[in-house]
Amino acid sequence: MEPKKKPEADLGRKTGLFFAVGLCISLSLTILAFEWKNYDRTGPGGLGEVEDNFEDIMEVPPTEQPPPPPPKIEQPVIQEVPDEEEIEEDIELDLDVEITEETVIEDIVIEEAPEEEVADEIFTIVEDKPTPPGGMEGWAKYLQKNLKYPTQAKRMGTEGRVYVQFVVGKDGSISEVKAIKGIGSGCDEEAERVIKNAPNWNPGKQRGRAVKVRMVIPIVFKLSR
Repeated sequence: MEPKKKPEADLGRKTGLFFAVGLCISLSLTILAFEWKNYDRTGPGGLGEVEDNFEDIMEVPPTEQPPPPPPKIEQPVIQEVPDEEEIEEDIELDLDVEITEETVIEDIVIEEAPEEEVADEIFTIVEDKPTPPGGMEGWAKYLQKNLKYPTQAKRMGTEGRVYVQFVVGKDGSISEVKAIKGIGSGCDEEAERVIKNAPNWNPGKQRGRAVKVRMVIPIVFKLSR
């Protein structure tokens, strides 16, 4: 038969067990308290609740940089130049000129410059124009007597004016005859012929001197009706 256990002994064992359990729980809570991380509750939902402290930030004034120093101006170097040596030279001037009655002073003769030969210039405008012998009336009589109407021009009924250019020389002779505007049918050649065979004209003059003059005159061809 087993002996009966006393209640005091059971109570002592249970008290020791509770103490050990409570000590373990206290130690676990202490360790958990130190290891627990404190996270902020600022999640996506709390972005709008962030306090705006930008006004407390002090404005930093911009740093003013000093301007760069001006470039150094180099002063020109002044070099001393030795004074020019004065050359002393005795120049003998004989200013005493004796003039007697027998002294003859030669006259200073200034020779005229020779006139330059001017090439024969052909004028187109002169003070006095060349004129045919007998004037324009005499020229009309000459053409009426010597001008022949070409047969081809008559057959084709060609009429009009032929302008002939020529040069009247200093002696009145006629040269360089050329029809510069014609009507064809043999009239141009006939106009040149009649002027080439014309007698000498009175030469043109410029400042009272006979000169060569280039002229242009019309020769009229007209059929009689």
